[in-house]
Amino acid sequence: MTGPLGLDPALLEILACPDTHHSPLTVDEETGELVCTTCDRAFPVRDAIPVLLLDEARHRGTGEASP
Repeated sequence: MTGPLGLDPALLEILACPDTHHSPLTVDEETGELVCTTCDRAFPVRDAIPVLLLDEARHRGTGEASP
């Protein structure tokens, strides 16, 4: 069974931001990203694989990759 963005719903329940606060991630299906509820970083999902690398994330307010 697959959920949003082709991800397993059980996986979505445990995914968290890799930054030090480890906040839950929400799904933004329109952009194909997982979004941190604390820092507003957006992590891409490529071929149903979440890319939870801080270097690959972007801050949604600016659209730029995280420093």
